[in-house]
Amino acid sequence: MPRNSNNSTKRKMDLGEDVSSLFGKRSKTSSNSTVNRSRTKGTEEAPTVFNQKKCNAWFRQYSTPSSPDTIGPEGVEMFCRDLNVEPENIALLVLSWKMGAKQMGYFTLQEWLLGLTDLQCDSLAKLQAKLNYLHSLLLDSSHFKSIYRYAFDFSRDKDQRSLDIETAKAMLGLLLGRQWSLLNSFFQFLDQSRYRVLNKDQWCNVLEFSRAVDVDLKNYDVDGAWPVMLDEFVEWLKVNRGESNIQ
Repeated sequence: MPRNSNNSTKRKMDLGEDVSSLFGKRSKTSSNSTVNRSRTKGTEEAPTVFNQKKCNAWFRQYSTPSSPDTIGPEGVEMFCRDLNVEPENIALLVLSWKMGAKQMGYFTLQEWLLGLTDLQCDSLAKLQAKLNYLHSLLLDSSHFKSIYRYAFDFSRDKDQRSLDIETAKAMLGLLLGRQWSLLNSFFQFLDQSRYRVLNKDQWCNVLEFSRAVDVDLKNYDVDGAWPVMLDEFVEWLKVNRGESNIQ
């Protein structure tokens, strides 16, 4: 999760770079802020009754003495390793949505308890058993839309209202890569366009466009209420297909 360092350096990401950089921001960690490494193993037996005190203690295994109520980037990476999932696994985004996590690469104790109480998970074994359920939420249209909209605010710099284009492409790839056949064409359009950020209206309309407009673009309404960016994308794609209607 590449982010600003000292609020001065804009995060950058190549299309080929792992989405893991979105979820596991690496940081320099001093010796007095080492994460507790005596972590619960995923092979443990999972009791059936949710125990909030146990869930709280589990959280402390990933937080640091200097920030006991926050799991930072190093702790998130350790959590992913213990959970035996890659940081770019979309289940981590769904879990963050369940928690209502506000900042990528960080979980507060309040967020942790909110999400894991809802999932009734107080151990790695229980959460591992819920991974398929987290994936299944993406199959529900209304849940997917909520997760998609959440991803915009979750992944943007908190001092910015828009999402930088490289992070936007990485998140779009994670969310729409397997279901929108025009996504690569859209990325090519963005690369040669004037757009360097996406605002929330554009972000949300990309999802609606991917659902509503056919690959051949024949049902695209030029008089519809699409953002100008998507009008330009359609015209660019038609030109590249030799189908432009420019008069």
